[in-house]
Amino acid sequence: MRIFRETLRALLSHWRQHPVQFFSVLTGLWLATSLLTGVQALNSQARDSYARASQLIGGEPQASLSASGGGTFSQQLFVDLRRAGWPVSPVLQGRLTLKGHEDQRLQLMGIEPVSLPAGSEVAGQALAIEQVVEFFTPPGSTWIAPQTLQALGLAPGERPQALNGQALPPLRAEADMAPGMLLVDIGFAQQILGLPDQLSRLLLPKDFTATLPDSFKGQLQLKTSDEENNLARLTESFHLNLDALGFLSFVVGLFIVHAAIGLALEQRRGLLRTLRACGVSARMLIACLAVELGALALIGGVAGVVSGYLLASVLLPDVAASLRGLYGAEVAGQLSLSPLWWLSGIGLGLLGAALAGANSLWRAARLPLLALADPQAWHQAHARWLRRQGWVAAIALGIALLALLRGDSLASGFLLMATLLLGASLALPVVLNAVLNGLTHHSSTVLGQWFVADCRQQLPALSLALMALLLALAANIGAGSMTAGFRHTFSDWLEQRLTAELYLNPQNPTQAREMYGWLQQQPQLTAVLPNWQVSIQLQGWPGDVFGVIDHPTYRQHWPLLEAVGDKPWDSLAADDAIMLSEQLARRLKVRLGDQVTIATPNGSWSPRIVGIYADYGNPKGHLLVNVNHLLRGWPQLAPNRFNLRIEPALITPFVTALQARFALEDSRIVDQARLKDWSTQVFERTFAATAALNSLTLCVAGVALFISLLTQSQSRLGQLAPLWALGVTRRQLMLLNLGQTWLLAVLTLVLALPLGIALAWCLDTVINVQAFGWRLPLRVFPLQLLQLMGLALLATLLASAWPLYSLYRTQPADLLRTFAHED
Repeated sequence: MRIFRETLRALLSHWRQHPVQFFSVLTGLWLATSLLTGVQALNSQARDSYARASQLIGGEPQASLSASGGGTFSQQLFVDLRRAGWPVSPVLQGRLTLKGHEDQRLQLMGIEPVSLPAGSEVAGQALAIEQVVEFFTPPGSTWIAPQTLQALGLAPGERPQALNGQALPPLRAEADMAPGMLLVDIGFAQQILGLPDQLSRLLLPKDFTATLPDSFKGQLQLKTSDEENNLARLTESFHLNLDALGFLSFVVGLFIVHAAIGLALEQRRGLLRTLRACGVSARMLIACLAVELGALALIGGVAGVVSGYLLASVLLPDVAASLRGLYGAEVAGQLSLSPLWWLSGIGLGLLGAALAGANSLWRAARLPLLALADPQAWHQAHARWLRRQGWVAAIALGIALLALLRGDSLASGFLLMATLLLGASLALPVVLNAVLNGLTHHSSTVLGQWFVADCRQQLPALSLALMALLLALAANIGAGSMTAGFRHTFSDWLEQRLTAELYLNPQNPTQAREMYGWLQQQPQLTAVLPNWQVSIQLQGWPGDVFGVIDHPTYRQHWPLLEAVGDKPWDSLAADDAIMLSEQLARRLKVRLGDQVTIATPNGSWSPRIVGIYADYGNPKGHLLVNVNHLLRGWPQLAPNRFNLRIEPALITPFVTALQARFALEDSRIVDQARLKDWSTQVFERTFAATAALNSLTLCVAGVALFISLLTQSQSRLGQLAPLWALGVTRRQLMLLNLGQTWLLAVLTLVLALPLGIALAWCLDTVINVQAFGWRLPLRVFPLQLLQLMGLALLATLLASAWPLYSLYRTQPADLLRTFAHED
């Protein structure tokens, strides 16, 4: 133990003499751990919210009966089913906005605790008889998650009012409630939502099996527990993309650690030789180096986990808004993480340090004793490593090609991206070395030859920082091109699809039928386009079938990606035909002319596919059919939405008359401009977290370059002092150093451009297709690339500013001191 303690003390003395390197290792571990744990915190919080929502009633997702059209249905169906011996329990669910909190929409769920299936849990607990009585006895109680209560600025016992003036029962905080959800007795829910005698679905016991009586077919449809738990599967692609960005940031951060540890080990060659000569065994030396690295990893890991928590807290509102807008998923607005997350974050820091320092420890263990004092041994080892690195890069790129040609899944898509980035980053030092070797033969002056040769000599110390810069630039180019291209495509698509000036959503089927007749009598409307909707399952994927009338608006404003013949809309109206969204067609692996089998209450229906269209942003499948064909399978359906064509100047008086006739809430009347604005906001907030992580990744790469330049600035005096002695001024030395740094950075930028465009192509045509089901056209924006290149050069200049300034301030005595021990 004494030998171990003294050896460790000798090794740690290096960090007191080189605090910048100590800062480098801690910074790399801190940045790598914080970005990855931050992403994990976001995903963990979201998945916990999904689990709470799916297990709110019953302890696990349950089968249920719901209206065929997806809306509410009469409470009388519940009464009739109970009389028929079905152990159903009613549920009413709807959106709610509280007075004074118009920017937050909540989910209100009403249940009947008396009829819940035996053994059911509510918010993770079995209801005692006192709680059941409290639920339905006035004034009742409103269960709410503590995070939601805090976000609303309310206190337990308060009775906030909805916008319609109805007061909620007193609030009661329950730890296992889903975020953004309010739970009350169904009688109170019907009053608050303004839906008397209406239900959303009927819960069934998990072990109940029976066939729905014929008299209820066409009015209700059975959804299994798997169908009720689609949210986690639909959002998995979103979380995988965040994981990929977090992992990329983790790798870039480890480059900093790897470079700093490698440089520290090289600078301690003499110390390692002395320790070995004093009798310290190679095993003891490696053990001390490992303990030293573990201690640094523990400090950096703890700091990284704390920073990751703070980063996730900042990004959580944007991520929550994205999930709410894209998938209707409610995610808690505040982080609530288990101790396991904190421990796993520290474990990631230890794992990252092990990965970053393993190569240096291996090199120290493998080099002979006398070679430890010979600098050439390290350079020869690096040359051998560079050749091996080239072969590894070639293998990685070969795997990427196989994944592209043979892969057909999201996992193969991420394998393609990972191996492409890995192969390109490993190939960068090899390519730069070859380019600089070629430039050496084209230099006509002695100073020019020194410039290129010295630049090549710096490459081993800067290669990891340049690899980090390459990865960060490629990720920014790829993600930026994909995001900007999606923004243009999405905007064009919205302009084409959102053609109606006004959109109405009736409260229930009875109101919808009455409203349809009234709308057709309004002379100010140039077109009334009703939509019928029914939710279905196709090969395990959720989808919505929309019935539409035959109208020129669809021909003019509904662009098709593929179609059968010249008149697909005529086929949709006259034939037994259907159109599919692109993502659903890819999931089902069907093409034009194929038939799709759909189960209806009146038997199987197999229409032919006559068109495929884009439906960006929709996680569910979308099917379009003529309403006459839809009503054959579901004759009880009523319109669930009306798209109205009307002159903009006539909208206000029309809406006034509409509300006077039907007393619709403002949220059920949406104009075109508001809908486009909402869709655009969802889009922007969806990519806010991605943009933030991309920017952080580029910052990490800049830090890596800065630390690499700073750590080698002192060791550079030995190469620069002879030039100074020959008459080159310190200012000229500074400009030469800046030129060398910029040369390497520009070469890296040139190589990052094709890699970034290739990455954008992978995101548009591989990852997007596998994750979301739609393919985006590849768009390259030259101005965006120029801005990014300018930003990268600026980051390079900032990274080299302090080392250059230190060189400029170097005194002649310091330069002369480098010759003190020369023979």
